[in-house]
Amino acid sequence: MTADHTRAPVLEALVDYHRQGRLAFSPPGHKQARGAAPDVRAVLGEAVFLGDVLASGGLDDRLTRGRVLERAEELMADAVHADHTFFSTCGSSLSVKAAMLSVAGPHEKLLIGRDAHKSVVSGLILSGIEPVWVEPQWDAERHLAHPPSAEKFEKAFENHPDAKGALVTSPTPYGAAADLRGIAEVCHRRSVPLIVDEAWGAHLPFHPALPSWAMDAGADICVTSIHKMGSGLEQGSVFHLQGDLVPAELLQTRADLLGTTSPSVLLYAGLDGWRRQMYLHGEELMGGALELAAEVRAAIEQIDGMHVNDRDDFCGPGLAGDFDPLPVVIDLDGLGISGFQAADWLHEHHAIDMHLSDHRRVGAQITHADDRETTGELLAALKDLAHAAPALRPAPRTEVPEPSELRLAQGLLPRDAFFGPAEHVPLSKAAGRVAAEMITPYPPGIPAVLPGERLTEPVLRYLSSGKEAGMNLPDPTDPELKTIRVVTRDAE
Repeated sequence: MTADHTRAPVLEALVDYHRQGRLAFSPPGHKQARGAAPDVRAVLGEAVFLGDVLASGGLDDRLTRGRVLERAEELMADAVHADHTFFSTCGSSLSVKAAMLSVAGPHEKLLIGRDAHKSVVSGLILSGIEPVWVEPQWDAERHLAHPPSAEKFEKAFENHPDAKGALVTSPTPYGAAADLRGIAEVCHRRSVPLIVDEAWGAHLPFHPALPSWAMDAGADICVTSIHKMGSGLEQGSVFHLQGDLVPAELLQTRADLLGTTSPSVLLYAGLDGWRRQMYLHGEELMGGALELAAEVRAAIEQIDGMHVNDRDDFCGPGLAGDFDPLPVVIDLDGLGISGFQAADWLHEHHAIDMHLSDHRRVGAQITHADDRETTGELLAALKDLAHAAPALRPAPRTEVPEPSELRLAQGLLPRDAFFGPAEHVPLSKAAGRVAAEMITPYPPGIPAVLPGERLTEPVLRYLSSGKEAGMNLPDPTDPELKTIRVVTRDAE
């Protein structure tokens, strides 16, 4: 039967709920905004509360006989060429953990690109999975990591033939994409599954000029954040499945283990509506976004001191396999300022918030929601930034290690280090000790230090100098990074 993508089951069920004038003596306790504080209603609007109903016993009946969510998930799977799709209201941070737990268990090996998001590391801590780290493609000139190559995954499997599967992040927040077809082939020759953390790739299925998305490239499980590059609400995530290497019911039970029993219908509605929008109009909308991004890129390139990283910068031998141009990543090296300074200046002086910032770059994310008015404001702000840059110099120095110095030796499993006996030591005495916590520059959220890794002077200098330069480190137990949580000597 042909799927009818003009339908949106969750949205339609909400309309029906209100048409019937249902009266709930059940959660949520605000009872369709009636109990919400007036000042809260004034800020959020009544629509938020009117859409906040129980998923079962509200949107659907108590036994979910209307199959509202199931029908919405089936339409999403059809739209993106997956066999099964599952909605999540806990973000891709939960979805990727469910995917990992469906492929490997405690003390089993999983190949993972070392440029993985901190949610993957959290999954390792919770599960007890043994990571086999696969090195990214390091761009030593730009101090930037791209997804690992298929050849690196091949070599890792040769060294660890008992690995249960692989996980790769693609695209990165910078727009660099992996050779997913090549990595999938490496996995499938061994009859093990490939998980793709495609949190930044919700838009990829909807325009041929974008990098191939995970399902079309042969991945077995794909995790996507609809709120990042799509039109969904924050925390709206989906994970897709195809093939027979991971049973659908197994993936569902792993998600149920971690997920909330009180899912937000608002988030479900956002996911459902976004699927309909993209299926019906996605190519047109993404085509417009690509044209706009090309204009923005060309205009920024004309600003003295700014360079927009493009395909020639990111792709090629030893670099990324493909490139998404919608994250407009601007190298500020020519201005002599850091991305941290630039992001703060744009926030303060132009009320513009950037997608990412690091020691030498800022990123402006262009989506189908942008137009020449919004990008015109961005370009005007960037021109003002270029004029203001001399007053911001010199940039506080972030001591970025060479690629060979960034890799830390894994002394213990992340789970064992995180939950084992630990103590705090001064930063000056932490070199050589095994970390018992994660330390993650954010964004983009890729940990520089994992629990179980042995700390080194270059990485400690990178973090301390980065902190002083404006780097955001949200997860260490000491927010000032004067001390670091490490495994006690007798437990190393």
